[in-house]
Parts: sequence; C-alpha cells; structure tokens
Amino acid sequence: MVFVRKSPGRSGSTYIQIAERRDGRDVVLEHVGTARNEAELATLLEKARAKIHPGQGELDLNLPSDGRPSGTGVITGKRSALLWRVLETVYTRLGFDVVGDEAFKQLVLARLIEPTSKADSVRVLAEIGIAHASLRTMFRSLARAQEHGYRDQVAKACFTHASSSGDVSLCLYDVTTLYFEAEDEDALRKVGYSKERRVDPQIVVGLLVDREGFPLEIGCFEGNHAETRTLIPIIEGFKTRHNLEHFVIVADAGMLSATNLKALDEAGMAFIVGSRATKAPVDLEAHFRWHGDHFTDGQIVDTITPKIGGRGASDVNKRAEPVWDPDQFPNSWRAVWAYSGKRAARDGKTITAQENRAKDMIAGAKTPRTPRFVKNRNGERVLDEAAIARARKLVGLKGYVSNIPASVMPAREVIESYHDLWQVEASFRMSKSDLRARPIFHYTREAIEAHLTIVFAALAIARFLHKSTGFSLKKLIRTLRPLQEITVQIAGHEHIAADPLTPEASEILQALELEPN
Repeated sequence: MVFVRKSPGRSGSTYIQIAERRDGRDVVLEHVGTARNEAELATLLEKARAKIHPGQGELDLNLPSDGRPSGTGVITGKRSALLWRVLETVYTRLGFDVVGDEAFKQLVLARLIEPTSKADSVRVLAEIGIAHASLRTMFRSLARAQEHGYRDQVAKACFTHASSSGDVSLCLYDVTTLYFEAEDEDALRKVGYSKERRVDPQIVVGLLVDREGFPLEIGCFEGNHAETRTLIPIIEGFKTRHNLEHFVIVADAGMLSATNLKALDEAGMAFIVGSRATKAPVDLEAHFRWHGDHFTDGQIVDTITPKIGGRGASDVNKRAEPVWDPDQFPNSWRAVWAYSGKRAARDGKTITAQENRAKDMIAGAKTPRTPRFVKNRNGERVLDEAAIARARKLVGLKGYVSNIPASVMPAREVIESYHDLWQVEASFRMSKSDLRARPIFHYTREAIEAHLTIVFAALAIARFLHKSTGFSLKKLIRTLRPLQEITVQIAGHEHIAADPLTPEASEILQALELEPN
C-alpha cells in the first residue's frame, strides 16, 4: 500500500512510502520520496501507485468523492501566524498582558492590523485566521477597561519600559482634538476650537511621551476645554501615578500661559516652552538698542522675559544680557532666542504672501476672512505698514522660555530639547492616521475613555516596532500579513505548511530577536 506520513521535524515535509502490513504493524518496503508542497505530493503519489505490487491495496486516504484527483489535499485553515506572533510578542514584552483580558488584547492588535470600528474588528481577526472573542465579549471588555483601570495598568507598563530602556527625565507634551460623527453636543463632546476648522463635536486629548515619542500618559477633556488648561492635570496625574519628583516638561507655545508656568515651577518642575514672536521686542530690547536688527546665522541670545506682560527687567543701558537667576529676577523667567537664516528666508516669504493678500483685499478682492496686515482707519481698510515692519524685524527668530538655569542646561541644549517635540507630533500623526483614532463612534464617556486606552496601547506597540525594526507600522503589516500558515488535510491527517520568509520578514524577526518557526 501507499503510505503517507508527515515528517517528524518542523519542515512541514511529507514522506511517501510503499509499505505492507506485517504482524499488526506497517513495514516500509520502499521510500518513494519527500514532498514539500502539494504539487510534489501529487507527483510522488502517482509514482508510488505505479510501483505497488499487483493485488496490493492502497491506503485509504479518506478523500471525498467530489471529483478531486486521488491524493488531493484539502485546505482546512489559513492564518497570518507570523504577523500575530510578532504583535503578541511585543504586547507581552511591553507588559500589557498584566491586563489579563484576551478580548482587550485582540481589540488592540486588530487596530494595529487594520484600524476600524470595534464591531468590524471581528472581521479583521477572522480574515487573518485568529480565533476571536465574540462581539458581545469585546464590547464588555470596553466596560471592563474602565471598571478595572486598564489605562492605569497600561500606563504603568509603558513607564516601566521607557524608564528601563530610555530616559524619562525629559517628557514632551502636546494636545490634539478628536471629532465625532455626531450632530448634538453633550457633557464631554462639544464644539470647540479646531485647527481643521471643523464644527463637529470633539474632545481635546493630551499626550505625554518620552524624548523618543514613546507614550507615557494620555487624557481627554471637554471639546471646548482650553488647551492651556490640559497640561497641569496630565502632569499631576503622571507624577502621582509614578511617585516622581523632578523631570523636565517640554511643550509648544500653545501651552505658554502665566498660570501653567507658575504651577509647574511651584510643583518643582522644570520646563521648556516655546515663546511667541510678539515677546521678542521686550526680551531683546537691549540687543535691538545696541546691535539693531542684525543677527548672524545660528546666533543665540540667552536673556530673561517678564513672567506677566509689562517691560522686561533687563537694563537696556548695558550691552551684556542678564543671566537669569530665580532669586535675582523673581518676576522673570529665562528666555533663549535663536536666529536661523533658513527660518528668516521662510518667514520672509510668509510675510510677503500675507502682505500681498492684504493688498488684494484692500484693492477689492474677496477673501473668506480679513487677512493679516489689514486695519481699519476711519471706517476704511488700509495696509498696516507698521505691523509689516515689526514682523520683518523679527524674521528668523525663535524663542524658548524656561526655568532651568544656564549652569544646569546650556542654551543650545534648551533649544535641542525643545526640537524633540516633533516626536510627540509624530505620535499624534500615527494615532490619527495609522491607528485612525478618529472619528470616534462611541457616545458615552466610559466607551470613549476605553477607546483612548486601546489607541494608547496600540500606539505604544507601534512606536516600539518602529524603533526596533525601522519599519513603519503600515510597511510592517504589509510585509507580514500575506505570509500564511496553511493547514492541509491529507489522508485524514493534518499537515501544516507555511509561506517562505521574505528578506523583509527575516529582517523584522532578526530585529525583534525572534526565531523563525
């Protein structure tokens, strides 16, 4: 008889042999060959049938009588096993398995594979061959996320990873808005300021990351909540959760408010916050008096800025800029200003374009809103020549406000630390595009918070994968998802075959220190 059996190793090969039954056991008479795919299997089966002795039977292959050729295998399952293994491995490495909720894990990993609604996540998991929880169980996991504090557990795991593999002495903060496909407002979802000029109900989301963009804390606020009022609650929550005392907070000019800076300083927090160009004439008054509008490319001016409006505390009669000291200048913060020739050229083009729009409007052209450099004089719109001159005087300048003394952090390091803010912006872009955090289709605060917890966990995995492999999330999913593990039933036995690894897949596994199956 023809005897078919799977190789005992991991190769997935199949042995085809001619055997006979002796004393209750199968004795192999001849080894015909080893099949590594379905085509080789069919060829070797035909070869074996031609060799069997007259009158010898053929092993019953239990094949259906539906017209398929004898020896044809039946595919009983397909899985993107390698992709799922990679995602599950990183989920565990980051410590998220502490949550202990399989449905929550599946929602997080499904969002990485194909971000969609919670209901459609079942379809995503089914398409990659993963045995998944029921839709009802998944929705119950959203409630469990709030009841059992999944956000706290995930945030603690993120902090443990970041502090053990990186540096959390400097954290970056920014805010964004997430809108809803809804018409009516409620206590949380409200129409507020939108950089995209949307009029949909929205929420304001604050995100704290380390200097490499790995997420550490996330929080949401009412849609009409001022961005400046989100910073302190997020920072206080972060400090309390991890029992921290001192670290540096970096934020853009949108967070620059006297209340925020005072609160951070009183809490013993160091900060670096972007300044506004309108502050330059006051902060650099002495420079403008002694040097005029002249700056050299890369020039840095380390000086002071008043905490609340008014005139600066520096003496314009002195050439030297004052060195900020909290005891000597209790009503001022440290201010660092830097000049860039490239920024000056870019700013100059922007001002010229704004000036031209202003002239066009004064000449009668219709614009959706009043452009910059247009003012009213006796009921008539005229070009604001003085504002244009002031703006051109400040081209190329970028300011930074801090409470870190120069003896602790040099001016150039202040600037470089601020420029790390692109990392939090990159994380927001990833959460909005790759993970499609918006629009949100939930309508209760509990479900919205649970959704943000899922996005938060998925973002951490995405950032880990990008740092470890150098692959973007989209490229990684596109590389691993097509690699299938296929289960084939032949002669009543199941055989597993897998697509060969591509060079890119091998590179990912090597970067993550994973052995191929």
